[in-house]
Amino acid sequence: MRLRRVAREKALQFLFQHEVNPMEDLGRELDAFWEEQFAVMRSERGVERPVGEGEPPPGPTVEEAEIRVFADGLIRGTLTRREDIDRRLSEVMINWSLNRLASVDRSLLRMAVYELQYREDIPPVVTINEAIEIARKFSTADSGKFVNGILDRIKGELNRPAREPAGA
Repeated sequence: MRLRRVAREKALQFLFQHEVNPMEDLGRELDAFWEEQFAVMRSERGVERPVGEGEPPPGPTVEEAEIRVFADGLIRGTLTRREDIDRRLSEVMINWSLNRLASVDRSLLRMAVYELQYREDIPPVVTINEAIEIARKFSTADSGKFVNGILDRIKGELNRPAREPAGA
């Protein structure tokens, strides 16, 4: 699986977890989240990185570091701009309110809107396609269509090319 897809999925998991049970110290919350996620990822790959008594845990691999850097940017950006993102979503969601959405769909839409509006280095169609696939994986069968409809409305109002990064 591509690193950015993994990073987006991890960012979604964090944003969902943070919405349900936020901690006061975001940095500590992120550190704990990544320690757990990397342990799970290593276990799934059959890689054990044993730690002796009193030794600090091993640092992340290059791949893990790349995942974290991209995901942390999405997480922090989404949380920092949440009010603006929620306002934008409320404007385009016809007959829906954010409170009616499943938490996972709400978190995914927030993250995708952050990407669309603030990450001009990522083509809008990439953001939308990724969000649709992640919605299909983590939510209901109809979530992909719903997410596509909402994000497509926002994409239509962007002043940049849909299929390439801004300035390319």
